[in-house]
Amino acid sequence: MAVSEVLAALADETRRQILLKLKEGRINSGDLANALNMTPQALSYHLSKLKKADLIYETKYKNFIYYELNLSILDEAVMWIESLRGGQV
Repeated sequence: MAVSEVLAALADETRRQILLKLKEGRINSGDLANALNMTPQALSYHLSKLKKADLIYETKYKNFIYYELNLSILDEAVMWIESLRGGQV
């Protein structure tokens, strides 16, 4: 995991909103764009940043692309941040 990519992805409010929506469960890109009131182009930009940081999974089924959280990367990021506070890594 590249901690810098994860932190950069989490630094953006829009990407945090996307992650909060994905916390509710797997969702296709069209429904995600509608739920967040975003254009498909804007959503695609933010999803690419989240994918690059490995914070989300992308799966394809027929004509749809679905997204969901990658909780293992979030766990790793939390562990790294905790290590700064003197916790165990």
